[in-house]
Amino acid sequence: MSAVSCISLPEGGFSFDNCKRNQLLLNEAKGMKLPKAKKTGTTICGVIFKDGVVLGADTRATEGPVVADKNCEKLHWIADNIRCGGAGTAADTEWTCDKVAAEMKLVKLNSGNKPPRVLAAMMRLKQYLFNYQGYISAALILGGVDHTGPHLFEIAPNGATSPLPFIAMGSGSLAAISVLEAGYKVDMDEESAKQLAKEAISAGIFNDLGSGSNVDLCVIKKGSTEYLRTFASENVKGVRTGDYSYAPGTTAVKTREVMKIELDLVKEEVMETD
Repeated sequence: MSAVSCISLPEGGFSFDNCKRNQLLLNEAKGMKLPKAKKTGTTICGVIFKDGVVLGADTRATEGPVVADKNCEKLHWIADNIRCGGAGTAADTEWTCDKVAAEMKLVKLNSGNKPPRVLAAMMRLKQYLFNYQGYISAALILGGVDHTGPHLFEIAPNGATSPLPFIAMGSGSLAAISVLEAGYKVDMDEESAKQLAKEAISAGIFNDLGSGSNVDLCVIKKGSTEYLRTFASENVKGVRTGDYSYAPGTTAVKTREVMKIELDLVKEEVMETD
């Protein structure tokens, strides 16, 4: 008889191995702080219409709770017939799009100066992001028009892609996608698609603190690309209407202390030499 090796299975029950670690994390006096989740803010969208693609984005760039840039460009150039909207970390989205844009220039040169296909740009973005499994914080919407027609792709940070007729991504995407789902129609005309993309970005601006300022649109058709910078301004700064100056004595002063400060002035003598 052959001996059968028995595999010991772990016993059930609760494990208290991390109790000491959790106590150290809660005690900030020992120099250990709880990890905090990173918050990014952006609303980008894309809509396919009868003759092309419309991409939209807000223009607010945040740095934690601070608005770092009120007029940031989030629609990146890939080729003359391809654009890419980026949500996530600004450096990651810009570097990723610039990298693929350089590769598209080589593709165009190697193909006899023909416009590159949107699928070629999508595959390069997909393969690059898949290698890092989401550690590159770049959620992208790729849109363009080639000889096969208009195309629109959703590209997740982990490299997953989906071809869709309309897309919204970013922290304001929940509000934006609701507008797109309610207003999208097959074979829309250009003006209706532009207005729908504008309303979707506006919904993200008004319902997400990380999105704000203006609405940028990019209309891509066969043989032409129109970048509509500041298509709409949603968060216009208000004008001060009241007088906020107050006469002396309006606010009561309980105590007052006057300190006399003496300054020693050192005079420099200029020596003239012959």
